[in-house]
Amino acid sequence: MTKPLVIVESPTKDKTIGAFLGSKYNVTSSYGHVRDLPNNAAEIPEKVKKEKWSRLGVNVDQDFEPLYIIPDQKKKRVQELKSLLKESNQLLLATDEDREGESISWHLLEVLKPNVPVKRLVFHEITKDAIQHAIDHARDVDLNLVKAQETRRIIDRLFGYSVSPLLWKKMKPRLSAGRVQSVATRLLVERERARIAFRSAEYWDLTGDFKKKEGSKFSAELFSVGGKRIAEGKDFDPNTGKLSAENVLLLNEKAAKDLSSRLTNAEAKVTSVESKPFTSKPSAPFTTSTLQQEASRKYNFSARRTMQVAQTLYENGFITYMRTDSTSLSEEALNGARNLIAKEYGKEHLPDSPRLYQTKVKNAQEAHEAIRPAGSDFVNIATVNQKLGPEAGKLYELIWKRTVASQMKDAQGTRILVQIGVDDALFKTSGKVIDYPGYLRAYVEGSDDPEADLENQEKILPPLAVGE
Repeated sequence: MTKPLVIVESPTKDKTIGAFLGSKYNVTSSYGHVRDLPNNAAEIPEKVKKEKWSRLGVNVDQDFEPLYIIPDQKKKRVQELKSLLKESNQLLLATDEDREGESISWHLLEVLKPNVPVKRLVFHEITKDAIQHAIDHARDVDLNLVKAQETRRIIDRLFGYSVSPLLWKKMKPRLSAGRVQSVATRLLVERERARIAFRSAEYWDLTGDFKKKEGSKFSAELFSVGGKRIAEGKDFDPNTGKLSAENVLLLNEKAAKDLSSRLTNAEAKVTSVESKPFTSKPSAPFTTSTLQQEASRKYNFSARRTMQVAQTLYENGFITYMRTDSTSLSEEALNGARNLIAKEYGKEHLPDSPRLYQTKVKNAQEAHEAIRPAGSDFVNIATVNQKLGPEAGKLYELIWKRTVASQMKDAQGTRILVQIGVDDALFKTSGKVIDYPGYLRAYVEGSDDPEADLENQEKILPPLAVGE
């Protein structure tokens, strides 16, 4: 009996989607692109080998027409897909919902030349409801997205083929470059020239350790001596190393040590105590770039490693699509987060209405929502850790906590600024007390443990009074 053939781009998605669709569908994968520009001279067809542009794989004389070939390692897979298609009554292309995924679907159409009805399935998370919704709202391949990807691919080739050999020679073999790396290489060159021109400078400062009579200890940084502010890094010209700020005191090693000796036994008095209330709002849910940055800060993950782990989470149905510039959440996500907050943290942590976030970056690609746990009932962290291992568990925990925190109330606290006079020197310090943690109960940016970080956020200063 014939049945629809569903083609995805990876074996992992193949298994996950196949489990949702059941035996009524035949689900398989293309293993990525089935066609691309030639990678080497051996892949260039004989009929165009003598053309000047053949090495590029782009006919620069004919409107930059690309030369597509089926790589040797994909020829067997293409034949297998053609055989499967002969036994099918419909072709459903379920590659990723982005330019690259649209392009893979288009290339499959060009190569397989199906004689059965064809539809494109798009979804931003791999859940049973999302797959069924995609089937109910199938569309045609979007040629505008295909052309957008094709343009990017051609620009990659035109730039990369001239820059990559330079990288192999100057840096290390097997590095590849394209439209992004070409610009990055330029930035690196300019930065290196600035580094060569840079002249270093030296400045010293002091930290004072203070103690109340009953024994409470705290520290403060030297701010000024004799009414002159102490020079710091921002006061120097980064190119010449010369002090560019006026009316500041530059301490060298000897002057700093002499000052330390002079102040050590002098009387210290509190000259100013200022308290200010503050409100801290939660960060927006993750986009691709903010997820990469936070995973780097917390776990020292490279951008590539983060995306590989995120891909695994997505393909196993645990998070929404991980390539997005959008910070918005769907109605399903907002309801899911708010229900979870009420259950896990209490209704007192819920704002009156859902928080809505908008991307501020111009030309942002907002075809998808922010990266978040998939579905309306977020899978708990322990389940992901058990199924996919600790690395995936850690990244999922980051996404889970950031999503939940984004829908919680603001944190409230008090910031305390203190100035201490020691002879003619002035020291400054600040403390922060969290009066109401709000979203910090779920997630603190740059920290692995929200509970532990609350203590770090609360840099406790002993009670201090002017004149003490």
